[in-house]
Amino acid sequence: MKKLTVILVLAFVATFSVESLAQLSKAEKKEWKKKAKEYSKNPEQMKQLVEENQELQGQVSKLKSENTAIQSKMSDKDAKVSELQDDLAKLRSDLSAARAEVRELKSRPSEPTSGGGQMIDGVVFKVQIGAFRNKDLSKYFENNENFSGENEDGMQKITLGQFRDYWEADTFKKYLREMGVKDAWIVPYKDGNRVPIKDVLEGVIAEDAPADSE
Repeated sequence: MKKLTVILVLAFVATFSVESLAQLSKAEKKEWKKKAKEYSKNPEQMKQLVEENQELQGQVSKLKSENTAIQSKMSDKDAKVSELQDDLAKLRSDLSAARAEVRELKSRPSEPTSGGGQMIDGVVFKVQIGAFRNKDLSKYFENNENFSGENEDGMQKITLGQFRDYWEADTFKKYLREMGVKDAWIVPYKDGNRVPIKDVLEGVIAEDAPADSE
């Protein structure tokens, strides 16, 4: 029993570091010596105290490990946050550039088109086959330069063909009329803009026009 008591006292003393004991005042040292004598007379209480101390040390060690793991996760999260912030900065930069490009495009004068196909410089002739209200055929204009239209006064004017030569357009107009399109007639465009035919007749319609032309 005495041997067990000595062991427990030594274990109890071992729980305090030399540094901790050195920091005790004379009164504290005297108090702890008194407690050590009391514990030596009551080994069961001493054993319980040592076991509780060991258990607490185990919990402290576990908490330190958990704290290390949490700090590691926080470090990973900080790295991820930094990465996301870099991505966000890049997206904001791209958005700013896109907005600047949109503003530039809006500031440019719009290029007139005939409603389908690409704009052709100079004078071209098309054959209008009709003007329709509440009829939208614009979905058929895309990628089809010979079928186009434009909206004017709530009417969608539909045209076919693109001819540099007036008489070719005239021949096509006659062919359409023979097919039953009685309202077919020639409309001229200059640099993509529809213009009155009198503005382009001079120098376009040759003097030796076909005899059967209207």
